[in-house]
Formats: sequence, structure tokens, C-alpha cells
Amino acid sequence: MADSDLQLGRAVATPESPEAATLDRVPNPHGDARYVARFTFPEFTSICPVTGQPDFGILLIDYVPDAWLVESKSLKLYLQSFRNHGAFHEDCTVSIGKRLVDTLAPHWLRIGGYFNPRGGMPIDVFWQTAEPPAGVWVPPQDVPTYRGR
Repeated sequence: MADSDLQLGRAVATPESPEAATLDRVPNPHGDARYVARFTFPEFTSICPVTGQPDFGILLIDYVPDAWLVESKSLKLYLQSFRNHGAFHEDCTVSIGKRLVDTLAPHWLRIGGYFNPRGGMPIDVFWQTAEPPAGVWVPPQDVPTYRGR
């Protein structure tokens, strides 16, 4: 992908849906090194497919890149495209992880979705491709589970 094809550096509207969103990737300048890249999206929003009510949560994405990095603006726009998308928490979390894996072919990826209560019950969803590569430091996600006040 040429730099001119990237969404970075130009005005781009939020995609209508996750399916319509483009995830851009850029070459990893340190493909010979094993390291963890982390994205935290503290304002993830989707729509309950049954009630149409908004759902809110925090997404944490950790991955060990191979040849490609996800371009952060395109990731932000992709995640924002869920704001009007009806899907359960499990579907949102796992489909985001799988889309990133399909786009980047990383050595390893994990995603944690920490959702605020719906119907009085918080739902947290975790998905990863496999065990992390040996010798890679993977910090804990450290998002506290929901505690009532």
C-alpha cells in the first residue's frame, strides 16, 4: 500500500459499519525484533442488537507484529464504526481480533473487551491467537473488573 492510499494525513469520515471500514497497515521497521504493541480504546461503543441501546466498554489490544503494523488512525476509525453497529460484546471483541489477525498476520494477538453493565451485569470478553511468543514481555491488561459502589 502506498502512503498516498493511507487514511493518515487526510480527512476521512467515520465508516458506516465495521464491514465498510478499511484497516491500513504499514511496514514494521523492526520486523527482526519481538515486541508488544498495545492499543487502548477507552470509549468503545456499540449497539445492543436486541434493545438498540448503546453499550460502552474499554478495548485493550496487544500484539506482537511480524511484517506489518496497524496504522493507528485507521484502527480508530474502524473501532468508531461500531458505534451504530448492532452486535453482542462477544461478537464485537472476537471479530475485531480476527480482523486484525487477517490484516496483519502478527506473531501473536490478544484482545480484552471490558464492558460496562448491561441488564445489571458487566461482560468481559477475552480472545487471543495462542500463547505469546517465548521471551516477549507481555504486560497485564490491568483493567479492573467491574465493582459496584
